[in-house]
Amino acid sequence: MALRLLLAAGGLLALWWALRWWSKAPPDRAKKALIGAVLAALVIGGVALVVTGKLAGLFAILAGLSPWIGRAMRLHQLWQGLRRMTGHGPAAGASGASPPPADTAMTQAQAYDVLGLAPGATPDEIREAHRRLMRANHPDAGGSTWIAARLNQARDVLLG
Repeated sequence: MALRLLLAAGGLLALWWALRWWSKAPPDRAKKALIGAVLAALVIGGVALVVTGKLAGLFAILAGLSPWIGRAMRLHQLWQGLRRMTGHGPAAGASGASPPPADTAMTQAQAYDVLGLAPGATPDEIREAHRRLMRANHPDAGGSTWIAARLNQARDVLLG
């Protein structure tokens, strides 16, 4: 009896601490922590079912949920496709940034900022910065076409 009471008190204390941390954490860290906690709970629950010999119940639950999980996945894909088609979601392979107007001219100061260089950089430094940034942001590697265009524009402004 005392062990159960101690475990319950410890569980409530851990839950209180987790909720307090979660309310103050940045959204990306909170999301990762929540996913990790759910996965840990699933693993602990699975181990508990194996230890108690009730694994058949887990398989029955999964078999019953599998059609619903498949439907939910297809519905999510449909929803994402509709969002992309209506322009509310990110386009395939794009970062979601809107391109600037076509007549936007880049100044030399902006070009140095885009490439992350100090004014007066040598042509070799400009080429190296452009090459390094294009490797990280090329559309064929999952980068944005808009960013690649800005990098090319910055190189052209600085190198003539």
